[in-house]
Amino acid sequence: MDKLELGAFLRSRRERLRPEDVGLPSGARRRTPGLRREEVAVLAHISTEYYVRLEQGRAPRPSGEVLAGIAGALRLTDAESDHLHVLAGTAPSRTGLVRRDVRPSILALLERLPQTAAFVMSAAFEVLAWNDLAAALMEDFAGLAPRDRNLARRAFLAPEDGGGPLYGVSDAAEFRQHVVMQLRSTLARYPSDPAVTGLVDELRGGSPEFVRLWERHDVQAAPMLSKTFRHPAVGEVTVDCDVLALTDRDQHMVLYSAPQGSRSAEALALLNVLGTEAGDYH
Repeated sequence: MDKLELGAFLRSRRERLRPEDVGLPSGARRRTPGLRREEVAVLAHISTEYYVRLEQGRAPRPSGEVLAGIAGALRLTDAESDHLHVLAGTAPSRTGLVRRDVRPSILALLERLPQTAAFVMSAAFEVLAWNDLAAALMEDFAGLAPRDRNLARRAFLAPEDGGGPLYGVSDAAEFRQHVVMQLRSTLARYPSDPAVTGLVDELRGGSPEFVRLWERHDVQAAPMLSKTFRHPAVGEVTVDCDVLALTDRDQHMVLYSAPQGSRSAEALALLNVLGTEAGDYH
């Protein structure tokens, strides 16, 4: 149970709600945003004292029934409710370290997708495996040290000059929000993995934008269905973005493809021929 993070998460969810969101009269103007603690306690059918202690990080582990009541009172989404259980220590725990070994069948599948840029990413945004088209569209990952294949570092810590830190994508701001939300969930699942805790500390120390987004305590990202790369050799490439969860290792396979016959499909086909020599974003 991560008492301090649980308290901060509850506080952030409470402060985003208005009384009318939960069927309460708005009444007089409030000095602070959100519901009052006693209002949450009433809605969750628990004592105000116990809820206050939860937010302060001083309460013992809540039961599943109490957590369900709080989730309902705070109008949590399914993802937020799952995160609440992880923080409270009532969700199944992982082994303690992020899995970085990719199944051989997945490695073989990457090479069978000639018209699709595909790569596998760990729960900590490390690019673990990729096919040739992904390297041509994004960068030659084989030429980078494993540490530098991390998309979270690239999103927040790469220099802004020389073409931008994120391959010229159209949704850089949305991707940064996605990174923060996913990393918060990853940290809750793997609190003892030094690579995860170190990455979060590094991003907090090196990026004010990461800190700003981190303090929002959001954990549910909107799906990214498409994006546009501004490639130095072939220009704009708009791709459909599909993400497949590899649940046994807590990894994701990301697929970038374009509709057959489209200009972007032609650009991907050209990149397949040019390979990583087509240019870079630096």
